[in-house]
Amino acid sequence: MDLNTPAPGLRETKKRETRQLISDHATRLFIEQGFERTTIAEIADAARVAKKTVTNYFPRKEDLVLDHQDQFVAALAGTVAAREPGETPLAALRRAFLAAVEAQDPVAGFAGPAFTRMIADSPTLTSCLRGLHDRREEALTAALAGATATSPDDITPRTAAALLGGVHRVLFSRIQELTLAGSANPEIAQVLTREAPRAFDLLTPALAEYGRRS
Repeated sequence: MDLNTPAPGLRETKKRETRQLISDHATRLFIEQGFERTTIAEIADAARVAKKTVTNYFPRKEDLVLDHQDQFVAALAGTVAAREPGETPLAALRRAFLAAVEAQDPVAGFAGPAFTRMIADSPTLTSCLRGLHDRREEALTAALAGATATSPDDITPRTAAALLGGVHRVLFSRIQELTLAGSANPEIAQVLTREAPRAFDLLTPALAEYGRRS
């Protein structure tokens, strides 16, 4: 064994540290200069790594900003899959969203004013965020189809996913809107705690019993 070779655990730790370092410098530069105006070369210089190192960790420039995108896309489907016995997808998603609001979870939209403004001011990132919402809805469709033993092409899980995904889009946008208006996260959480149940209640007539887990 070569004593100069780091153990696998140390190598992985170093990779995570390098990834986080690059992400932190990228976020700072994007906020200061704007996403479109910041180059990969500038990020590499700030992090003191090679440009190739940046692209190895983050193949697309957008990945430097939306580094929790896989978690975002999978969140609703994961909640449906893990719902409790006797619980419907609507009830599970409502419960999970209110828990995210209480925790002021960044993945739910509590990203702070600087980060939220950076996304709002960038056509590229705004478009990318819409795409993530679309992918999240597609994953939810598959989860609902599995939960009800139907095909993902069936109109019912597709419609249910559109309704549930639509409420989450509205609530995510609401958090962004309040953030850009100058509200702090605790204040936003109070507003969403009141408003989110009203939004989910609108789906009750259609989805009250849909997909109840036996």
